[in-house]
Amino acid sequence: MSKTAADIVDFATARSEDATWRPDPAKVLNGDPLQTARNFYSDPTGQFSAGIWEAAVGAWRVNYTEEEFCHLLSGTVELADETGDTRRFEAGASFVIPAGFAGTWANVTPARKLYVIYERKD
Repeated sequence: MSKTAADIVDFATARSEDATWRPDPAKVLNGDPLQTARNFYSDPTGQFSAGIWEAAVGAWRVNYTEEEFCHLLSGTVELADETGDTRRFEAGASFVIPAGFAGTWANVTPARKLYVIYERKD
């Protein structure tokens, strides 16, 4: 199936599916990490999506079943694995979180990122 220029999704003009939530209270370690996602694209299989996410200061437990590319637009975040090894990312950083990563996500400051997610559906 051939696509055209009209099929290109421009985040500046595209409609988004918006959602706001808080992590499960049992997973929150500190703060009140209210989160908002503006999903601009999901493929027909539901395996691939892209959009903009933002959240308030706080930390919560994560367990990734998906692959996620992140480009941090603003803020500072820290990701720690289950052994406590920590990576810190500042605005402008790009990184990939692989499926199978388990640990914590902490917004040191309010943060905003572009995300691209792939989650294989078997």
